Amino acid sequence: MSVPSTPMEPTPDASPTHPLPVADWRVTVGYLMRGLRTRGVRLLALVVAMIVSGALGLVTPRLFGHIVDVVADGGDVGDVVRLAGWMVAAAIGAAVAAGIGMALAAGVFESVLASLREEMISRALRLPVARIEAAGSGDLVSRATGDVAVVSDAIGRALPSLLVAGVTVGVTIIGLGTLDWRFLLVAVAVLPIHYVGARLYIRYAPALYANEREANAVRAHHVLGPIRGLETVRAFELSHSLEHRIDRHSWDVVRWAMRASVLQNRLGGRINFGEFVGMTTILVVGFVLVNADEVTVGATTAAMLFFLNLFDPIGALLYTLDDLQSGGAALSRIVGVIDEPERESATDTAPRGADLVGTGIDFGYLHDHEVLHDVSLTVRSGEHVALVGQSGAGKSTLAVILAGLYPPAHGSVRLGSVDLARLDETARARTVALLTQEVHVFSGSLADDLRLVRDEATDDDLWSALEKAGAARWVRALPDNLDTHVGEHGHQLSAMQAQQLALVRIELLDPSVVIVDEATADAGSAGAGVLEASAEAVLAGRSALIIAHRLSQAAAADRIVFMHQGRIVETGTHEHLVAAGGRYSRLWQAWSRGRTLAE
Repeated sequence: MSVPSTPMEPTPDASPTHPLPVADWRVTVGYLMRGLRTRGVRLLALVVAMIVSGALGLVTPRLFGHIVDVVADGGDVGDVVRLAGWMVAAAIGAAVAAGIGMALAAGVFESVLASLREEMISRALRLPVARIEAAGSGDLVSRATGDVAVVSDAIGRALPSLLVAGVTVGVTIIGLGTLDWRFLLVAVAVLPIHYVGARLYIRYAPALYANEREANAVRAHHVLGPIRGLETVRAFELSHSLEHRIDRHSWDVVRWAMRASVLQNRLGGRINFGEFVGMTTILVVGFVLVNADEVTVGATTAAMLFFLNLFDPIGALLYTLDDLQSGGAALSRIVGVIDEPERESATDTAPRGADLVGTGIDFGYLHDHEVLHDVSLTVRSGEHVALVGQSGAGKSTLAVILAGLYPPAHGSVRLGSVDLARLDETARARTVALLTQEVHVFSGSLADDLRLVRDEATDDDLWSALEKAGAARWVRALPDNLDTHVGEHGHQLSAMQAQQLALVRIELLDPSVVIVDEATADAGSAGAGVLEASAEAVLAGRSALIIAHRLSQAAAADRIVFMHQGRIVETGTHEHLVAAGGRYSRLWQAWSRGRTLAE
């Protein structure tokens, strides 16, 4: 099974018209906090480990200050050696606690990231095709790849760094207070400099990074379009103009990234200024206090080392803002997908064997260009209906609407008594299946590929379906039969074999209605005959709407519907339409003459 891309795929110069939503900061933070709350015990242990590490990290500069005092007072070498030994022990203890903390951080934050990835993919796979196409293919792809990578970096590196830095700053400021309250006052007095720098940064950074992520999505959209339409690009020699378009959107990304760098450099300058002011003030205050015999030289030395110890964590706190702003912008785009409302369903089940009825269907991909005009079509239970018409008549568009992948602009599609638009997504997919010529072979064993539609299927079930679709013979000839690795980096299947696998999936899924969109078009003359026989066997006993590439398929159908410029203009049996002398009759005669000449 697959979804046709032809009627829905954007042209190379198309731009996304309705991007997927971006969650606001409250929803984004709420999502992150929910993930952390479920890991509360490990998070508490992580905080305790970081506090212990930070406290032990202060022991070394404090003891170094004592050593200075011992030397200044003419103390013996034994005291120095003893203090140095405690310094080494404290350093080892701090390293062990930090190691435990980082291990806990990896477990906590990486598990949150794993849940994020799973929810993102799960929700993305359930998004309606119409919603994805309206947003542009690049939007979802950039969120599932680039944005996930940015969040991965932020969660895996920035959040642990932020926690470690925050704990270290807090413990160190308390440590300064234990030396002398005036040292603490100096540290507190310097904080407004850093606050102003962070405030100015936060004022501009969120919008800047959101624009950068959006520019990445637009660039991805314009890169994917030409790749998917590569044959058209080559046929019309569009590569030069498309290169310029991609170049322009790539420079948009670069410009936003450069603006982010400028903002980050300004933040760095303010951090360095705060460090200079703080260290200078500590030296001056220390000189004054030592001169007044209110503190020792060792205490002043410890205060300087404490303040020096603040450089890295304060810098980490502020520089981490850069990663967190970028990660936050990416996370809000991901949460926007996860938080996209599910389609409401009126029922969880659908009647099997019921009629598929489309009534008064109007539809257009663009607001000012309708593709279908007041189309009504019924496929009765067990009936095979062939849909025929020239290219561009709207056949594939009608197929995806009747399959429930696109909602009609006006009108309705019903399966029995149930409106397809309100049918549960799983029930719809298992009741109305769409098969096109563009099939995908999933990477993995052939058995795993087939079990995607029915995971409880036994090997006997698989072989039975393969036999019915006429694929068992070549599957037995594969190196490892059902265990043969297929798809990317695996055994490469021919177009006909891949299409037969799609038919096998249909047999395993066992839907009551199957819509076939020119599924034999790419198989060649010999392969088409094999596929037609396979399709006939699989579709037996099911309702089927067949978009006929070869009129021999149409002639074998119970009823033929002819479309022209988005409307149904003829309907009837093959014999009736040929005798009527209308559009189908002329098309049949032209096709028959072509076959005679070919023979």
